[in-house]
Amino acid sequence: MRYNRTGRSGLLLPQISLGLWHNFGSVDDFATAEGIVKTAFDKGITHFDLANNYGPIPGSAETNFGKILQRNFSGNRRDELVISTKAGYKMWEGPYGDWGSRKYLIASLNQSLQRMGLDYVDIFYSHRFDPNTPLEETMQALDFAVRSGKALYAGISNYDPEQTRRAVSILNDLGTPCLIHQVKYSLFVREAEKGLLDVLDEAGVGCIAFSPLAQGLLTEKYLNGIPEHSRAAKESGHLQPEEITMDKLAKIRALGAVAKGRSQSLAQLAIAWLLKDTRVTSVLVGASSEAQLLANLQALDNTLFAADELAEIEHILR
Repeated sequence: MRYNRTGRSGLLLPQISLGLWHNFGSVDDFATAEGIVKTAFDKGITHFDLANNYGPIPGSAETNFGKILQRNFSGNRRDELVISTKAGYKMWEGPYGDWGSRKYLIASLNQSLQRMGLDYVDIFYSHRFDPNTPLEETMQALDFAVRSGKALYAGISNYDPEQTRRAVSILNDLGTPCLIHQVKYSLFVREAEKGLLDVLDEAGVGCIAFSPLAQGLLTEKYLNGIPEHSRAAKESGHLQPEEITMDKLAKIRALGAVAKGRSQSLAQLAIAWLLKDTRVTSVLVGASSEAQLLANLQALDNTLFAADELAEIEHILR
């Protein structure tokens, strides 16, 4: 495993981090989830990413992760981990369980710490921009989380370039720099390239990409229909069957041919393609099994791209 500096901070993150968005909730097999986390750590993945609403049910991924920590990472082992969580999407009913108010963010952080059995998280994110709450209030909540010792660093997620610029400026004025921005970024989702990566680079803020495989589309999984137990087949999955279009499948097949020429799977190519950009600190991968995680880690064996490979990829994606 290689580790990259996060922006201009002192924190190093593994090039591949483990996200617990799927497969770690109360509806999933605990032994499988525990095995994935243990294998990840054994292979050098030190960063584990959660959010208050990960499950299903919401909160259950943090609860399960807390059990895994207690069973496998007691004592000083905690100091070898970077644990992040987020708040910003709906977590509970009523006026105080959603968006970006100080009331919601701090209450959510307290609940997350309780579920995981932790005194602090390493990174606490505002999960999305709130158009109805002053950005100053949301950033002050992140500043408070750090100053109170409940988080070591502050981050933001799903903010556009101008929102990011403003958030970074406010946090700098408060004395709690923005460590990192978590953004949806893949071969199929390229909005980060429309100014956001430049803003982060200029500000010295790290970038971590989530959904690098476009919810499983950037694999060979859906080339022959929708497999049972896949994300598109699950009621709780975020990939909708109607997103698997003939045009997408044609691009997937063409990208797969490029990957084959690189002696990689399509998933490995998709992860490596993100890591070719030095502005990307880490890529968040999910996993439904230890074998899948190990296969994705092999993306690190070849993260260099020839100019003609990059040109061919862009031609396929037009």
